[in-house]
Amino acid sequence: MRRLAACALAVAAIALGDDWKLWTPRPEIAPVGSGELVLEGGGNPAVFGGWERLFPDVRPGGWYRLEVRYRASGLDYEPLQVPVRLDWVAQGGGRAGAPDYAWRVTGDGEWRTVTLDAPAPPGAQAVKVQLLLQNAPHGKVQWKDATLTPEAPPPARKVRIAAVRLRPKGADPVERFLATAEAKVNGADVVLFPEGMTMVGTGKSYADVAEALPGPTTARLGEFARSKRAWVVAGVLERDGAAVYNTAVLIDREGKLAGKYRKVYLPREELEGGVTPGAGYPVFQTDFGTIGMMICWDVQYADPARALALRGAELILMPIWGGNEVLARARAIENHLFLVSSGYDFPSMVLDPAGETLARTEEDATIATATIDLGRRYVDPWLGEMRGRFFRELRGDVRTDPPARR
Repeated sequence: MRRLAACALAVAAIALGDDWKLWTPRPEIAPVGSGELVLEGGGNPAVFGGWERLFPDVRPGGWYRLEVRYRASGLDYEPLQVPVRLDWVAQGGGRAGAPDYAWRVTGDGEWRTVTLDAPAPPGAQAVKVQLLLQNAPHGKVQWKDATLTPEAPPPARKVRIAAVRLRPKGADPVERFLATAEAKVNGADVVLFPEGMTMVGTGKSYADVAEALPGPTTARLGEFARSKRAWVVAGVLERDGAAVYNTAVLIDREGKLAGKYRKVYLPREELEGGVTPGAGYPVFQTDFGTIGMMICWDVQYADPARALALRGAELILMPIWGGNEVLARARAIENHLFLVSSGYDFPSMVLDPAGETLARTEEDATIATATIDLGRRYVDPWLGEMRGRFFRELRGDVRTDPPARR
């Protein structure tokens, strides 16, 4: 890793003007730069480089906000091909810490805005703002209004999580779930129940317990959510015409149905039981952050958690029956987000973006509780803050579908 970092500093720079200069690791792969911060691939498949400006006198530990606008064309996968980053500089010109990548993009018109809030690492004396073009032989991007301003450190965003562990038996499992949570959940911002809470322990089929949404179960969950002033996520069976979906519902603090997610990946047992797969990965805005939901078999595959992360989810809530705990941990790590589960043959637990267990229980009628901080940065000492880097290095342009048959 040390050798890679040293090699990355051996670059060529072509001066242009007093403020911005054209930077590239090798002149033969430099993009074509022109006035008004324009970059073009020039047909070069190896193109990598861009505009760079040095901002002196940064304070180690101080927070800074980068904001810049751009418009682009001729791209295959924009997040990868127009990276924006802060490359922190130590005294003497070497690199301090790892670069921070801007990944929050807003606006769907011709001009879009990318922002980054980041602290200067220990030893930083200056920072290079880099507006780059890579892997884009036919790409063209124009940048404008680039600013770097000091700002106050962001406040902590604490969220109290409660994941229920219970496997009831009998005619009304929902009553058992609510009674257990009523007695043992207090002060939570989010309460998570398992998959299929209306069916477990009843001996009934998926279709037997399926109901339209909103419906009787969401009404009962809504009463609980309102009494606890908490968000609630629970797995139910949903009927929509002839279709029965394995669905996770989101109830807000007022007791209203705020959203739902229909399980995309179904095991053969559910398909053979007449369940229909869902077809999307929605995210939802809450009063504490952006969340997504997965259900059980979704954890076996990489794309559900990845899609939620790319849509801005900071926390995934996962009702589950049983599954692979290692894969759940991997989904948290690879997508750099919190993941919470509530299950039967699976622990109820809270995982952080490093894959560490913050709370866990496998004992019946217990609750896994933890307070997480959605504002915390998880920084690898060699790789840097990986959430931003992940979004900018993900090869969304490389197709993964099977080759066509001959």
